[in-house]
Amino acid sequence: MAYGIAELSIVPMRRERSERSEMVSQILFGEIFEILEADDKWVYVRLLHDFYEGWVDRKMVLEVTDEYVHRYRSEAPVLATEVFNIVVKEGDYGNKLVVSGSVFPFFDAVTKKMRIGEDTYTLVSKVKDVGIESLRDLIIGYALMYYNTPYLWGGRSPYGIDCSGLVQIVYRMAGIDLPRDASQQVALGQDYSFVEEALPGDLAFFGDESNVITHVGIIWEQNRIIHASGKVRVDKIDHQGIFNEDLKRYTHNLKVIKRILPDEFSE
Repeated sequence: MAYGIAELSIVPMRRERSERSEMVSQILFGEIFEILEADDKWVYVRLLHDFYEGWVDRKMVLEVTDEYVHRYRSEAPVLATEVFNIVVKEGDYGNKLVVSGSVFPFFDAVTKKMRIGEDTYTLVSKVKDVGIESLRDLIIGYALMYYNTPYLWGGRSPYGIDCSGLVQIVYRMAGIDLPRDASQQVALGQDYSFVEEALPGDLAFFGDESNVITHVGIIWEQNRIIHASGKVRVDKIDHQGIFNEDLKRYTHNLKVIKRILPDEFSE
């Protein structure tokens, strides 16, 4: 079995083996993946944290050993929680700018060093001091970090993000792994039918007349939702759906509210 890791800040994952092909997702710095197929120019990969698959330019892949992967998976991941983070590779020129949601493998909080394959990196920017008194407040805080981020199909970063990417990366920074797509995320958690029952951090799913799920957002305070539509924005939500205050009309039809957070955070 072959494995790789992202040593670049953002690696596009494509539906087909072509730069012109649709970007279905992104691999962030420090995220690890299984290599399922390869040719001279492209590799077909499966991310280990959410099992999402796609094609990646071979030049963007750093292969790692089975031993590295075993150690990587045995440790709790340390994720970047600042929007932008500067890391420096030992013996290299300059630095790299990595985004929130990136992984710092084998991170030492004292030296701020980490290992990407055989290379040692040092985090030279500050580490955010994050409290966990309220997991719901933490999720809302992370979601608002992306406010005004442009919408980008397949995006998972502050440079561009889609609706399910926003939900996935925000929950991941809070220590909860979710699937990549809204159609997968909706299968999790406990169902609620009314917005009035929702708590901050719950997820609202939206769809078309055939009940296909097409959109997801994070409930904030009552009757407000954080979601990616054109950009990451805050809009009103009611039993009908999302009311876009700029357009002065409903843009998404509500299908279901989901509570994914553990019961102890639902009081």
